Amino acid sequence: MKNIQMVDLKGQYIKIQKEVELAIDQVIQSTSFINGPIVAEFSSNLESYLSVANVIPCANGTDALQIALMALGLKKGDEVICPDFTFVATAEVAELLGLKVVLVDVDPNTFTITAASIEKAITPKTKAIVPVHLFGQCAPMEAILALANKYNLFVVEDTAQAIGAEYTFSNGAKVKAGTMGDIGTTSFFPSKNLGCFGDGGAVFTNNEELALRCKSITNHGMNDQYFYECVGVNSRLDSIQAAVLKVKLKYLDSYNAARLSAANYYDKAFSDCEHLVIPYRSEKSSHVFHQYTLKLSSKINRNSLVAYMKEKGITVKIYYPSPLHIFTPYKQLASRDVDFTVTNNLCSSVISLPIHTELDEETLAYISSSLLTFVKGI
Repeated sequence: MKNIQMVDLKGQYIKIQKEVELAIDQVIQSTSFINGPIVAEFSSNLESYLSVANVIPCANGTDALQIALMALGLKKGDEVICPDFTFVATAEVAELLGLKVVLVDVDPNTFTITAASIEKAITPKTKAIVPVHLFGQCAPMEAILALANKYNLFVVEDTAQAIGAEYTFSNGAKVKAGTMGDIGTTSFFPSKNLGCFGDGGAVFTNNEELALRCKSITNHGMNDQYFYECVGVNSRLDSIQAAVLKVKLKYLDSYNAARLSAANYYDKAFSDCEHLVIPYRSEKSSHVFHQYTLKLSSKINRNSLVAYMKEKGITVKIYYPSPLHIFTPYKQLASRDVDFTVTNNLCSSVISLPIHTELDEETLAYISSSLLTFVKGI
């Protein structure tokens, strides 16, 4: 068995190689490398896929979050509520803008922020909530949106790990992740479910005023050339990346289906193991499995397991090994009277297995049996 990585981008690429090469060649021949026609075409296609009025591409997912917060017109010192169990970009951009991030604990099953934890953290200075749709499924958006309406707060969805996931409201309405709040953001980092061949990101919104503001911010604050309506940044999706994404968007649903199939295999393999807790699946949200993350019992030495899997040629990762609130830049960001019990427990017990579009049954069986053999030996 060859070494097994968390993702197999080359295997995925080989299947669409001719389409991608043709798309890239067309961009090169056109010499429209920045904001070329292909960027608008991809944006339009993604708007149709998400059923959202506006998709504004940008240079990366971190920029998308920053642009979204800038577009809301928040002032220095305004508070933004974020989960403690997330990648640092969620909190990082708010701090860079002079906003005050308030970190809160997450749900022990979904790993996402909860309405209860949010409400406890709301103060008169709170202006926005940033729910992260972690590992591939949506945060409890119906309850979060109700809170936002109650307290007159903005909602910025971090959809970097859940593009294509669908949330079902109590009235039966099904809505794509990233299109429920005031603004949604995503990343097209290569390993994402919809990834380009470099950096890329996008902002989504149904609010036309916010869309115009986001477009202006991505391009130095300009809507018309050399007329500066606001302070902006230089954050544009280049045409070659848009060409790659336009091709891959056609296959996004099949990519997500392949990830789900792999997750189903893992679930079946591990469901009877008392030392492994398989990922929880919310009744409200589909799961696109950007990560397949297990919780380990306290009897399993995680470092030993990682070393064992490496010996077997299997890469596993820990997302995330530490909560944000322990790091020097973020220590002061903890919400009032929060002990972060759930986040601390997750950081000491989670482990993520390879999951991607190219996993076959033989590889899944090898990964599963290797892990179970280690567990049986404890």
